[in-house]
Amino acid sequence: MAICIPSCVATGNVGVIQACGEYKGIQEPGCMCLCFPWRTVKVVSMAVEQIPVNSDCKTKDNVTVTVVTAVQYRIQKDKVKVAVFDIANPESQIRAEVDSVLRSTLPTLTLDESYEAKEKMVAEILESVKEPMGRYGYEIINVLVTDIRPEKSVLKAMNDINASRRQREAAFEKGEADKLLKIKASEADAEAKRLAGVGMAQMRAAMAEGYQDSMMFMKESGMSEKEAMHMMILTQYLDTLKDFASTHNSIVVPHGPSSVGGLESQIRSGLLTSAAPQQKAMKGAMCGAA
Repeated sequence: MAICIPSCVATGNVGVIQACGEYKGIQEPGCMCLCFPWRTVKVVSMAVEQIPVNSDCKTKDNVTVTVVTAVQYRIQKDKVKVAVFDIANPESQIRAEVDSVLRSTLPTLTLDESYEAKEKMVAEILESVKEPMGRYGYEIINVLVTDIRPEKSVLKAMNDINASRRQREAAFEKGEADKLLKIKASEADAEAKRLAGVGMAQMRAAMAEGYQDSMMFMKESGMSEKEAMHMMILTQYLDTLKDFASTHNSIVVPHGPSSVGGLESQIRSGLLTSAAPQQKAMKGAMCGAA
């Protein structure tokens, strides 16, 4: 006995109508009446679906990796009959196609190259999967290589290699920085010494000019050269004592006037001794000229 019952199909789906198991067409979204059990409706989704694929592969440098791929697909509305009745397990077939492509592509790449060749793998998977699945009414929209996972030991070794490389680069940069600092410090020290020498030379020149002006002034005031020299030596000696006495860590030992005279005699003797060779050379030159 046939019973007339309502058949409702939601938006985003279509209903595949069968009469005693034979395909009779599709039902658009909405509600319709059908005679049960002679006619049945199987709801098929037209929305985009995604299946994850995990493929175990080996790279060119003999590293075992797991490539995680996401395949996005949907059923073509005009090929619903083929998609429903002509293929039993489309997801398994898609996974097999993806595995086949990856296991023929990755052995030609090293592990480092495989991370850079995602676009190449995606293009090859699309080319390999899109055409055969299209014949069964399945449109492959996109393929995403979401992850490449090597073994934990290999991943740890890669991280250690990268860490060592970074440390070596950091050590090199630190050495270059230390070298630059030492070069700049040496250049600064050399320049400081040069400027100190220039300052010392200028100071001595100023002192010599001051001594010369003092001697001329004392001679003009009626003092002899010997008396002027004695006064300058004594003045320098007293200035030195004053400088020593101005510091907290210096002790000035009292002494008698005779010690000042002895100091003056020593300085005068040194000056005369240094001037003797020059006077002797001048006398020899004069005798030769005579």
